[in-house]
Amino acid sequence: MLAITLLLLCAACTTRADDGASIADAPDAKHHFGVFTNPEPVTIEGYSQDAMEPFISPDGNYLFFNNSNSASTTNLYYATKIDDVTFQYQGEIAGANAGPLTLTAVPSMDINNIFYFISNRSYAQTFSTIYSGMFSNGTLSNVALVPGVSKDKMGDVNFDQCISQDGGTLYFVDGVFDGGSVPAHASIAIARRHGDHFVRLKNSAEIMRRINTHDLNYAPDVSKSGLEFFFTRIPIQDSQPKPPPVIYTATRSSTSKPFGAPRKIEAISGFAEAPALSPDEKSLYFHLQVSGTFVIYRVTRP
Repeated sequence: MLAITLLLLCAACTTRADDGASIADAPDAKHHFGVFTNPEPVTIEGYSQDAMEPFISPDGNYLFFNNSNSASTTNLYYATKIDDVTFQYQGEIAGANAGPLTLTAVPSMDINNIFYFISNRSYAQTFSTIYSGMFSNGTLSNVALVPGVSKDKMGDVNFDQCISQDGGTLYFVDGVFDGGSVPAHASIAIARRHGDHFVRLKNSAEIMRRINTHDLNYAPDVSKSGLEFFFTRIPIQDSQPKPPPVIYTATRSSTSKPFGAPRKIEAISGFAEAPALSPDEKSLYFHLQVSGTFVIYRVTRP
């Protein structure tokens, strides 16, 4: 069971419509967000393996990431900031990783230093994969499953997540596996914090309606205001994924409204996934496959 679950999660993270009438005409936000340009590589001094699923801490001091999602063991690491495109590798995040033949990946963190991540360490027993803990100086404590998100059903896997900066809203992926090595379906859902747990929003599907097509939609990230949303999409043709994945953005004029029609970020090309906005929202980080290795890149805007 563990090996099967590991395979599914790795494949999903590495991969990792039609409109009806109700809100199909919902407008994009009237706010004018800058256009991202100038793709450039990010250097992690002292680190030379695959680097995937980047996330910049809300204070801007840390880069969190994991090694290859397809490795036999996937772990979380961190690096400290030298400048916006240079970080110093510090090592594994102590207390986060679960040991050999497990996947621990996809970091995010709120302004209270509550750190969220994906792990398959207990999926066979709990059908749950989203964990959190308290991050301090490279160490994670009080690690526990995040309650209220899992559908508690074998084959349903939450393989991506991102917490809002204020810690009140969790965006995550509902993946459905039917025996293949990639999900048959992947859509992004929303849950809100209620005390010590999260509750799925009843209107989550409506808010994400123009984002969740019949394609594979995953790797969410959201701006501090909640008005900009970033994600990755892989088109499906004849029930099979058709690479490469594409990074999109969508906007809205109010957090009470659905997101508008997604737009591809034209400056990003190649096999690119996992967008992550910088705290000043002028940089968008992501991982890109270059000569068979995943490396972290960024694009910028004024």
